[in-house]
Amino acid sequence: MGARMIFRNYPSYNESDVEPFDFSISKELLLHRSDVLVGEMIGEGAYSIVYKGLLRNRFPVAVKIMEPSNSSVNKAREKMFQKEVLLLSKMKHDNIVKFVGACIEPELMIVTELVEGGNLQRFMTNSRRDPLDLNMALSFALDISRAMEFVHSNGIIHRDLNPRNLLVTGDLKHVKLADFGIAREETRGGMTSEVGTYRWMAPEVCSREPLRVGEKKEYDHKADVYSFAIVLWELVTNKEPFASVISSLVVPYLVSKGRRPSLENIPDEIVPIIGSCWAQDPDARPEFKEISVLLTNLLRSLSSNSSIDTTLPDEEPYDDEMEDSETRPLLQEYRCKVKKPKEKKKKKKVMKMRLPFSKKFKAWLYKP
Repeated sequence: MGARMIFRNYPSYNESDVEPFDFSISKELLLHRSDVLVGEMIGEGAYSIVYKGLLRNRFPVAVKIMEPSNSSVNKAREKMFQKEVLLLSKMKHDNIVKFVGACIEPELMIVTELVEGGNLQRFMTNSRRDPLDLNMALSFALDISRAMEFVHSNGIIHRDLNPRNLLVTGDLKHVKLADFGIAREETRGGMTSEVGTYRWMAPEVCSREPLRVGEKKEYDHKADVYSFAIVLWELVTNKEPFASVISSLVVPYLVSKGRRPSLENIPDEIVPIIGSCWAQDPDARPEFKEISVLLTNLLRSLSSNSSIDTTLPDEEPYDDEMEDSETRPLLQEYRCKVKKPKEKKKKKKVMKMRLPFSKKFKAWLYKP
């Protein structure tokens, strides 16, 4: 049974509104506002502010509060909030931020697990002087690919994949996908144009080709693959994409003309992966299932003498399944480019990944 409520106490609620929005969020997903203690601000977006918080005075959480809007657009904002809650509540994956619950009175609030390491953009900025360790960069990329693979398998397009929406765990070993505010189910009826963040936006999304009145832009989940290519390029280079472009508003024009960040000094093994992912033609881009295979094999090759674990718990590799797919030539082409490390070369020891939460909190957080 769904909860049908309106914002009697919400700051932007106006009794004169002709049609108050009725929520259809299951009661099982709702929290009592008194159970959530809001602390310091840790992030801010276009329509929301994120805070640290405590759930029932015991468990650390992240609290995303939608900023009040004026009454004329209140209903649209409420619909957006409901859609994000319903999508995020279904996204149960190790590399996607864990949904805890939501509040709809007296304010719009989404509560998730607290990912202690902050967003990936801040993490890279803080270490901008030095490139990330290649194993770390590719391990992060594999986490992202696996998350996006799961999202796409559920028929969802994220539409805003960029470092601000990727969170680093407290042990700096994992990355988790967050913010489904503009995500939507993939349909053939057309999509909203220019949704996302310009520097990571696919050319088919930010195309300036004129549309007829009422016509929508045609693009699909491959737009997320393009965004991933830009993120992968950032992870490997630890540089800002299109940094020489003064205004991000110019980026769509450059991208539409085939302009991409420089692949100079990118390891040879990674160049074809990035190049295929940001191909101008969406159909030429690989699926995330393929990307996960490529990154897994590359990491195994580069880290054969280290203790990095590149396979998530309870997840089997896709090698056997992918060998029989139509993408086998693509995989073989990439695999032959992977350089096997010399046996005598010493490898830097890396501690095995560990979970950033206490066992007690994890048991509560992931209870069935």
